[in-house]
Amino acid sequence: MKKLQILIPHYKEDFSIIKPLLDSINIQQNINFDDIGVIIVNDGNEVIIDKNNFNNYNYEIQYYINEHKGVSATRNACLDKAEAEYVMFCDCDDMFSNICGLWCIFREMNTKNSNEENVGFDVLVSVFMQESHDPKTNTITYINRGDKDKDGLDSVFVHGKAYRRQYLLDNNIRWCEKLTIHEDSYFNCLCQTLTKNIKYISTPFYLWKWRGESVCRSDEKYILKTYTNLLDSSDALVEQFILRKKLENAQYNITHMIYNTYFTMNTDEWLAAENRPYRLKTERHFKYYYNKYSYLMNGIKPEVKMQIIKTLKTNFFNKGLVIEKFSFEDWIRYIQGLKDEQ
Repeated sequence: MKKLQILIPHYKEDFSIIKPLLDSINIQQNINFDDIGVIIVNDGNEVIIDKNNFNNYNYEIQYYINEHKGVSATRNACLDKAEAEYVMFCDCDDMFSNICGLWCIFREMNTKNSNEENVGFDVLVSVFMQESHDPKTNTITYINRGDKDKDGLDSVFVHGKAYRRQYLLDNNIRWCEKLTIHEDSYFNCLCQTLTKNIKYISTPFYLWKWRGESVCRSDEKYILKTYTNLLDSSDALVEQFILRKKLENAQYNITHMIYNTYFTMNTDEWLAAENRPYRLKTERHFKYYYNKYSYLMNGIKPEVKMQIIKTLKTNFFNKGLVIEKFSFEDWIRYIQGLKDEQ
């Protein structure tokens, strides 16, 4: 059995896009390439990569073609074909930035407890690098994301994370196939909630590369356009928490999302007249979300609720929000007066 398989969904990216990722795996140091493999699944697109491109790599590459179902379903297809002890999901337009990245993962796999038993990890989370592009100056910059000491364990992005495959199977953890935007947070939160065996690596080895074709990186209004998808992701996650009898997690997630949306609606960007259509669409979607789950927020411990509000307020104030333009209570009354989504 292989120790690690890297699972890569791809849709319309040709070999030139995925090649830097495969090359960055090929130069990894201090590992046995027989211990790793790559599984690539085409999400039903006509851009099919010639398997001859994979012949000169030091590790096994499996390539499959599926019918088009979206990124979450394609990641599930990758997972279903995996057989290794551990798996990690990579986007085909990213790459490893550190030649010892896989060695770092293997080092954590081989961690032993005081009884010299191999405990490994269920979930591994690392700091990762983000490549950004300034359109005015064409300057490329790199920043680190996911610093545990600043923001806690990252659950937003799939980048730089690995998972014990049997842990995923035992707990029936899969990607939610109805989510194709902001799907990472659903999967990560579920993975991180159901175990205490989480490892953290402070040295970045994964690079979230810049691509002009990437909508989430190049569209300045991406969050405005997709905030409803964030609500859907939280909705799906809370349903899982309820199903798995994780009431406190459901309460926390709902309360955090409700107040996060409230503070978001108070920002200048969302209050700008030009963005009113996005705001109205989001608030109507939020009304359904709030009415479905507000009972959970009403049942949360007051001290936990206050801590959530305090943390969110601090984060938003650090981003420039000086004072709320309207109270939470007034906003909820306004929300309830909105017409339901069409």
